Amino acid sequence: MSSHSFLAVDLGAESGRAILGSLSERLTLNEIHRFQNGPVHVADHIHWDVLRLWAEIQNSLRIATSSTTGSLAGIGLDTWGVDFGLLDPSDRLIGNPYHYRDARTNGMVEAVCQIVPREEIYNQTGIQFMQLNTLFQLFAMRRENDPALQSAKTLLTTPDLFNFWLTGRKAGELTISTTTQCYNPREKRWASELLAALDIPQSIFQAIIQPGTVLDRLRPSVAEDASCERIPVIAVGCHDTASAVASVPAEETDFIYISSGTWSLMGIESDRPIINANSLHYDLTNEGGICDTTLFLKNIMGMWLLQESRRQWARAGRNYSYEELTKLAGESPALQSHIPVSDNRFLAPPNMVDCIQSFCRETGQMVPQTDAEIVRCILESLALEYRWGTEKLRELSGRALPVIHIIGGGSRNRLLNQFTADATGCEVIAGPVEATAIGNILIQAIALGQISSLTEGRALVRRSFDVTTYQPNNRLPWDEAYGRYLALRK
Repeated sequence: MSSHSFLAVDLGAESGRAILGSLSERLTLNEIHRFQNGPVHVADHIHWDVLRLWAEIQNSLRIATSSTTGSLAGIGLDTWGVDFGLLDPSDRLIGNPYHYRDARTNGMVEAVCQIVPREEIYNQTGIQFMQLNTLFQLFAMRRENDPALQSAKTLLTTPDLFNFWLTGRKAGELTISTTTQCYNPREKRWASELLAALDIPQSIFQAIIQPGTVLDRLRPSVAEDASCERIPVIAVGCHDTASAVASVPAEETDFIYISSGTWSLMGIESDRPIINANSLHYDLTNEGGICDTTLFLKNIMGMWLLQESRRQWARAGRNYSYEELTKLAGESPALQSHIPVSDNRFLAPPNMVDCIQSFCRETGQMVPQTDAEIVRCILESLALEYRWGTEKLRELSGRALPVIHIIGGGSRNRLLNQFTADATGCEVIAGPVEATAIGNILIQAIALGQISSLTEGRALVRRSFDVTTYQPNNRLPWDEAYGRYLALRK
């Protein structure tokens, strides 16, 4: 196999990175650029600084060009889900895109369900109800008669927006489109009846394209700015979860994945959407995967809880690395207090540590006092939520699912990995860390004919990256803690 270089740009809610992948008999990665991301507070709202992110994407392309011998084979970009930009009739961006944690969607789930019953929304979309979903953001804008929505001709999700700026082609890549709760996965089209009932303009949505579509080559102006050729831009799994799951180094098909980062996306690959009364009751979601798969999963508030606590401690002058926090937590008493990690009170509290302590106090639990006890509470709670997710995925799929693959940045947390094995009783395989970038590159390589299939791509991952295996032990105390956790979760 000859060597080819691909640029993967992976934008997360906390940071972005540009990674060069060199593909021959193995896949090697070189992180060439990393930059901060996060919310920008303006008056009473929270936005994304998309122009700065666009500048970082351009900078990543310049660095990649200067770091590569010969030209890049392709470029692929992925981001978080649900957020979007609006363009006017001249294709100019209207305002600063909102951040999904913006408070304008408070109460919108309930308001929408007064117009269209919850069961009907789920039947049309198969998506977990979260106030941050695009559907509720758009409904909030419609209710406010937001002039940005009134004047918009085009809606582009975050990665679709950047791909448009890279190539000039407007499209709705499937995996990111499914996160909006505006898409019908059974009929493989936008949920036009739902949008009409909520008076959300359907004309702003773009034609759906499959992951692995070669969009076009770079705009001449972008290529000139980066001093590079007009390189092909591939719509990868533009939702970072879809790209991450593509990298799971599994030989078998009967596995659970957890894409562990700011959010924990826990699910299975399915050959069809799973939309029924039980999946609605458990609030599971059906998102697009690559190679015509459905990612049947649960969105769990993941390392966000730890990230926010760490930021708070840093503001108080206690600067911890994640490794230091994990070590401290490992030395703290076990299974003392827990929080239902996906409760909306933890979505965007002004003070995460106070919020955790208040919940424990209100529920009659031991209140974690030290920083280490807070971290232990978070990690154990995540593991217990993973057990809940494991049980529901088994129930709804009818599959044994004996193995959990943890991929992404959270796979480095050895303590959480062992907690997950202990809580679920599953074998846990952790790694690779840069799962999203790896999947991004695999999809580019498949699109350009450099590898033949996802099966071949996953074999390449197994050859290229080390993983760590965790076996469950000492189950009894976790069984007892799980009973208490279920009572808190109601």
